[in-house]
Order: sequence, then structure tokens, then C-alpha cells
Amino acid sequence: MSTAPATLHAGAAAAPPGFEQDRIVPSSPRDPLARPLLEGLLGEYDRRYGDLPDHAGAAEQEVYHRYPAEAFEPPHGAFLLLLRDGEPIAGGGFMRHADPLTAELKRIWTADRHRRQGLAIRIVAALEAEATRLGYTRVFLTTGFRQPEAAALYHRLGYSPLYDPQADLAALFKLPFEKGLAKTVRDA
Repeated sequence: MSTAPATLHAGAAAAPPGFEQDRIVPSSPRDPLARPLLEGLLGEYDRRYGDLPDHAGAAEQEVYHRYPAEAFEPPHGAFLLLLRDGEPIAGGGFMRHADPLTAELKRIWTADRHRRQGLAIRIVAALEAEATRLGYTRVFLTTGFRQPEAAALYHRLGYSPLYDPQADLAALFKLPFEKGLAKTVRDA
């Protein structure tokens, strides 16, 4: 589990009026509290990509087996949940990318019934703040070509696409983005 405080991280977006009791807390993909988030993400991938050839089992592989849970834990990663009344309604994580100064955001997801409330913005801001605290200077992420809402969100948050937006996005399949982070001194 993270040594980060169990509240909203400095630099992260504040809760909107009426949701002041929302809490962003450190967690792990192994935490039973994270299970609804991961299951929701699995369902989302299946709904969006399940009709593609060779997709059988791909969503489960991506969500549960592609990366070890330890990759999303300190000292090189983090996994955060946004709780409302004790229920996980959004979350995400990051792990060290191939470049040791780059954090790779993964598993960013918001429960269907809680979308359009700015929760993904708050999760991304909290992940960026935690990555900065751990000494990362750049963030990298990918989203799928059938997730235009996510691509639009990352554009709005200042991420630069590492692909040609005029290209055949289906042929690219994964759409990579990057963003520089403010430099800080790594915590001792």
C-alpha cells in the first residue's frame, strides 16, 4: 500500500460542491475494494472491443494479467480509488514506464452511473500529483481507438498525442499520449 496520505493529493482537483465527502485513497489492484473498478473496466473493454477478431479473453488478460499488481505499488507506482460513501466509483494507477523518469497511467475508469461528474479529471490529477511526488517528470498513457471520450479527456488535460490524429485510428488500435510534469525533488 502507498505511503501517500489517505486523502486527496496536493495538486489534485477538488471535489465538486455536494461531493465534499468523496475521498481519493491509496489502494492496490489486489485490494478487494478495487475489484468493482477492475470488473467494470473489464466489462467496458468487452463492450467496446469484444466484436474484434482474436479478442476472446483479451480484456481479462489486459486487466488482470498483463502487469503484476506490484507494478502499481510504491516505490515506483500507485493505484488510487475515489470513494463515495465507501464505494469505489472511479480510480486508476500508474507504473514505471521503460524510461525511469516516466510514469505510465493505466486502468483509469469511472463507474457508468457516475460519469460526467469530472471524476476522471480528479483521478488523473491525483495520479499526476503522486507521480510528481515520486520524482517522475513525464506521463505516458494509451487509450483505445474506440474510446473517443478518453482521447478527448486527455487532449483537454494537456496531453499531446503521439500519433497522427488524421490516421486510420482503427489501424493504430492504441492511441498513445504524453505530458510533461513539473519537476520536484524526489522525497527522501
